[in-house]
Amino acid sequence: MTRRALLLVNRHARRGQHSLPQAVKQLRELGFDLIEEDTEKPNHLREMIHRHRNQVDLVIIGGGDGTLNAAVDALVETQLPLGILPLGTANDLARTLGIPPTLPDACQTIAKGELQRIDLGWVNGKHFFNVASLGLSVQITERLNQELKRRWGVLAYAATALGVIWQARLFRADIRLDGELIRVKTVQIAVGNGRYYGGGMIICENAAINDQKLHLSSINVRHWWQIVALLPAMKQGRHKAWSGIHTDKCQEIEVYTYRLHAINTDGELTTNTPAKFRLIPKALSVLIPRKYS
Repeated sequence: MTRRALLLVNRHARRGQHSLPQAVKQLRELGFDLIEEDTEKPNHLREMIHRHRNQVDLVIIGGGDGTLNAAVDALVETQLPLGILPLGTANDLARTLGIPPTLPDACQTIAKGELQRIDLGWVNGKHFFNVASLGLSVQITERLNQELKRRWGVLAYAATALGVIWQARLFRADIRLDGELIRVKTVQIAVGNGRYYGGGMIICENAAINDQKLHLSSINVRHWWQIVALLPAMKQGRHKAWSGIHTDKCQEIEVYTYRLHAINTDGELTTNTPAKFRLIPKALSVLIPRKYS
């Protein structure tokens, strides 16, 4: 049976421009009737999804985590299922869901995979898939550009992080976790929903995108070199054991800072403190490989 799909590809994604013709050809061969839209401005995706919502059975998005973040609110509003072509640099959501990185296998996942309901994070009215954070991660986002990502791929995240870590400055924050207040002096606060973020770093070693929990980590260290020492543990999601890291898990978090701080959601700057975070359980249906559990 032919399925109607809206195909949205970000041509500015690392493999977007090059992969579009191949993706169209393969999806059509797999039985999809496609409405094709491509954009150089991901903020147009929300309007495109709403415009075609009654003409299609699912939305297929080709791009990276930032492209998916631009579409997530419309996907929640329309409740259209999502298929993912991981054409970006980090592809952390695809990694979390076990979606293969190669285009032919990703197309097969969309055609023959199974639907799974996943949780989403929410901050100040904006949904997110992987992580929302403030502090050091915002400095990295501001420094990281498309040229660096095209040239270095996922290594651009590590290289940019090493370039800004020495500039990290402590800031004070009040964090309310399911009603309980803690006060921290920190260089970064991250609230994770999925498993991976920042080019393959693990939010928490037992985190899952359907565990119905938000995972908090606050890096409360005094010196930049301590952050460098933490990086291997953060890569593996084992930073919980370090005394300089405060971790917790809950369903609602509030963060108040003494001055305005920008907040990064899935690699895009979308809101500011003060911030209210919530877990939205089973918010969205995504096509995943049948082997994933």
